[in-house]
Amino acid sequence: LRIRSVQVLGDSAAVRFHQPESRIQFEHPWPRPMVTTDGHNSAFYLTNARELLDVPGEWYHDIDTRKLYYYPREGENMQSAEAIVPAIETLVQIEGTLDRPVTNLRFERITFSYTTWMRPSVKGHVPLQGGMYLTDGYRIDPKMKRNYRNHPLDNQGWLGRPAAAVRVAAAGAIDFECCHFEHLGSTGLDYEEAVHGGIIRGCLFRDIAGNGLLVGSFSPAAHETHLPYDPADRREVCTHQRIDNCYFTETGNEDWGCLAIAAGYVSDIHIVHNEICEVPYSGISLGWGWTQTVNCMKNNQVHANLIHHYAKHMYDVAGIYTLGSQPKTYVTENCVHSIYKPGYVHDPNHWFYLYTDEGSSFITVRDNWTEGEKYLQNANGPGNVWENNGPGVDAAIRERAGLEEEYKDLKNK
Repeated sequence: LRIRSVQVLGDSAAVRFHQPESRIQFEHPWPRPMVTTDGHNSAFYLTNARELLDVPGEWYHDIDTRKLYYYPREGENMQSAEAIVPAIETLVQIEGTLDRPVTNLRFERITFSYTTWMRPSVKGHVPLQGGMYLTDGYRIDPKMKRNYRNHPLDNQGWLGRPAAAVRVAAAGAIDFECCHFEHLGSTGLDYEEAVHGGIIRGCLFRDIAGNGLLVGSFSPAAHETHLPYDPADRREVCTHQRIDNCYFTETGNEDWGCLAIAAGYVSDIHIVHNEICEVPYSGISLGWGWTQTVNCMKNNQVHANLIHHYAKHMYDVAGIYTLGSQPKTYVTENCVHSIYKPGYVHDPNHWFYLYTDEGSSFITVRDNWTEGEKYLQNANGPGNVWENNGPGVDAAIRERAGLEEEYKDLKNK
């Protein structure tokens, strides 16, 4: 939130924020900003002030004087110092139409680096989940009754989508192999809508402010986010992407609610043999909508991924997380371990290895190796199957998870 004023009164300070983000942040209930007496507090922090430079490696940009201040690390030679200031939000944009999609493009061994994202500096940034920001949101009372066994709804929200270094829409067979996505101000790669096919293989996603990789719709702008998305024209849905043998590390560096891989309303997606580590929140999120109502999601697979050292800053979290009804979807033979334990999360016990959240239905969770049996099935729908998950799963499954042999050198680049 952009700070409008700070008024100091004795040992306290009143902090006020700019609009529109102030109203949205304190009106919408989920996720709720909390300061309570029962120990369930939210973490608040201040950034981007010259007075806060107190640790080597920190920097501050004075917009008015156009000066950059930097606290050097030990041994750094400031005489030859160089600063790269990104000015572009999107480096490559591939966009066709439903009737004339862009097809058959392949990017190989290309590095996409140094982008910015300016919207938070103009309108603030109030995310709902996965980096999707609220354009409006509020509580409703009395609660709204919904059909098909969904519990009554106490809030509504409409979302926008963050910028991406590489954006793909209305396209087919757009592949990225052995590419690098690094030092980016928001999302790395985004298959936004109406994309069919596409292989993302052997890519490195590192030092990214937002999500590493996004696939599919997370509710269109005019579509209330709790309503199921099931377009009459199925060409709008992202389908048949394959994400395999990619290495994701240090994503969500600025927006802590972002993920390494987030797939929304998708079908026939395969997320296999990736490694994810050093992330602030969940590793993989699959699905959207907070509803049991059948929609366009189906036939998805999350298989043999290695997720470790996750949840550096945020809880209500899991290595693998799902939302919504997804018939014939499988979460199998993944390995999840080594969660962080930050001292300032709102509920220190609300973390999990695997987590099927609201509306998750018709999903099979089987043969996943986790170092404990801490799972959550929250407000799930029908048809879910949980079989043989935990530390007792065959060690061979644990060893096979993650990058396959020919891609393991990604971690050393």
